Amino acid sequence: MTVSVSQPAPLANWGGNKMKVFIETYGCQMNVADSELVASILKDRNFDLVNDMDNADIIIFNTCSVRQHAEDRVIGRINNEMSRKRSKKNLKIGVIGCMAQRLGERLQELNSSIDFIVGTDQYKNLPEIIMNLFENPKFSSNTIINNREIYEDLYPIHSGKYNAFITIMRGCNNFCSYCIVPYVRGRERSRDVKDVLNDVHKAGEQGFKDITLLGQNVNSYNFNGINFAELLKRVNKIETIRRIRFVTSHPKDLSDEVIEVMAESEKVCEHLHLAMQSGDDEILHKMNRGYTAEHFYNIVQKLGASMPEIAITTDVIAGFPGETNEQFQRTYDLMKKIEFDYAFTFKFSPRQGTKAAEFNKQIPEKIRLERLQKLINLQQDITSKKYKEQIGKIKEIYVEKVSKKAEDELSGKSRDFKITVFKGEKSLIGKFVNVRITNAVGWTLKGVLI
Repeated sequence: MTVSVSQPAPLANWGGNKMKVFIETYGCQMNVADSELVASILKDRNFDLVNDMDNADIIIFNTCSVRQHAEDRVIGRINNEMSRKRSKKNLKIGVIGCMAQRLGERLQELNSSIDFIVGTDQYKNLPEIIMNLFENPKFSSNTIINNREIYEDLYPIHSGKYNAFITIMRGCNNFCSYCIVPYVRGRERSRDVKDVLNDVHKAGEQGFKDITLLGQNVNSYNFNGINFAELLKRVNKIETIRRIRFVTSHPKDLSDEVIEVMAESEKVCEHLHLAMQSGDDEILHKMNRGYTAEHFYNIVQKLGASMPEIAITTDVIAGFPGETNEQFQRTYDLMKKIEFDYAFTFKFSPRQGTKAAEFNKQIPEKIRLERLQKLINLQQDITSKKYKEQIGKIKEIYVEKVSKKAEDELSGKSRDFKITVFKGEKSLIGKFVNVRITNAVGWTLKGVLI
């Protein structure tokens, strides 16, 4: 039965005390947003949310399944908490998110101490699942895909202080041959425009001035004929916010209209994450990406022409099945030609259930690692160059916190998503200031307050 949070909320308690929940999140921004949604669902049903695992009656791991390493990391993390469970008799441990959706009840075979598993479309059922466990301590699993679930009428409890993630759509229809996401998050569906705008406005009223619109492919957003470009225009008019970002953008769906709206909208930041994945057409076809290397390069050129100060970041995979030395070199050459501000580079990781995992000519681990290291070295040089080019510029910084390395320094982000550190009073946290860039150290800019 699906729980409606508009119903009177029962008291979630055990032994007369409210149940305390700790949520630990792994993976992408979508998982962060889902954890915030789960927190809202549980709080509405009178569960207490705690920041210290030692105080929890229920520990929930929100998991990622994009690579095997991500799953192994969570399994190891759960195994580390077995001593905690032995010492706290009534402690319950649950797994939600993409790994829960992918593996289902097989997770309990990996660790029999897991009490419940809940998939990405069943979060509304979490309160009942947890309450039932305390009455009947029997393993519970619900991983039914619901391609209509968009969690409407639910406002997330944002975990950040200054940046808010707003989910505009769920699921994915692209089926890139290497990607598990469509299998664990279901089909693509867009949220009501009014719900999105209300969430953005409310976040702004709560003090969040930097908003990130989220979806597996935001460029394909469409609700009753309103596309992503139109949504951006409407969000840009909301007075309670100051900056707009969005992820993730698929190159095959990034239209000229969206680029035009980005350039014309003063609140849309000069930063775009655009996953290239490969610079070879044959490999892109095998990946089922739906574009060519030339098409991708032309998009980057259009973005630069419309927004000269734009920073473009990307994802690239090394060692895709069948990738020859010549095909890898095309990827290397295209990265060198474009000069991304930053690139998240990965060696190919076969995911069970995806087409690419079954492809012939799997590349040996040694070669995948060698190619990955070449991409990392190239991008380090490019990023160092791009960051040093910022020296002397004046940048608007949204101050977020005290720097980790110095108590008298503050840290924030520029509009083009570069971490910037400068000396200043703590009273500036949460405010926008202008900073002149004086140095670039690693992937951090340093400057002086103007």
